[in-house]
Amino acid sequence: MSGDEPRTRIIVRKGRHGGGHHGGAWKVAYADFVTTMMALFIVLWIVGQSESVKQAIAAYFKNPGVFKEGQAPSVLPSGSGLLPGEIVEAPPPTKAEADEGDKIQEEKKLQEAAGRIKEMIEKKGGAFESLKEQIRIEVTPEGLRIELLERDKSPLFRVGSATPIHPLKPLLEGLQGVLGTLQNHITVEGHTDARQYSDRWNYSNWELSADRANSARRVMENAGLQAGRIDRVVGFADRMLLVPEDPMHPNNRRITLLVRRHGQR
Repeated sequence: MSGDEPRTRIIVRKGRHGGGHHGGAWKVAYADFVTTMMALFIVLWIVGQSESVKQAIAAYFKNPGVFKEGQAPSVLPSGSGLLPGEIVEAPPPTKAEADEGDKIQEEKKLQEAAGRIKEMIEKKGGAFESLKEQIRIEVTPEGLRIELLERDKSPLFRVGSATPIHPLKPLLEGLQGVLGTLQNHITVEGHTDARQYSDRWNYSNWELSADRANSARRVMENAGLQAGRIDRVVGFADRMLLVPEDPMHPNNRRITLLVRRHGQR
């Protein structure tokens, strides 16, 4: 080829192919598949959780702003979960849960009061020595019941009257110191035996039992018990005998203090 002949330039263009194993479309499809599977596993995990966890997760997606930073790393009590670095506020207790909590606290306080009364009687020693066998203390479904019983040689009141005899007065004053720490209302009951009056036609065991209960109320309030805490004074005469098989038994003559549970009428 002589130098004067023109040169022919040949250009070969290679086509670009998007398919085949040399493309990236399969990566997009695989990523979609992995995302779908992750979402499925999360849904299955949530379905198996407790109601409180479900509520916490739902609350997060409704309002993420209620979660605070820098606190526990999870909505789960165990500390592992979906929301690292954030925590959801626990839902408030239901009315049933709150009522149950109140009952537990009230039971605890009544039991503690019963223990303090027993301890007071033990510590007083000689002052209440003669009354140790005449005091019954128990926590019942109604509340804290304290019964002060008479014995033939250890009466609480003068015969046929509502005048208290020592050491009933200091005992009632001591009980006021314990019961005054509670917020429950108190019923004071008066009871007599079946012995009937014969010299006073207008005064019976009904009046006597009510007067003795009212006398006990007066002693406790004068000692400092808040007015209104005793909201019921009742005289039962001989209608609720403690020893029904022996209507004249001295234990039938008694004063009962009932510290009622909240809601008890």
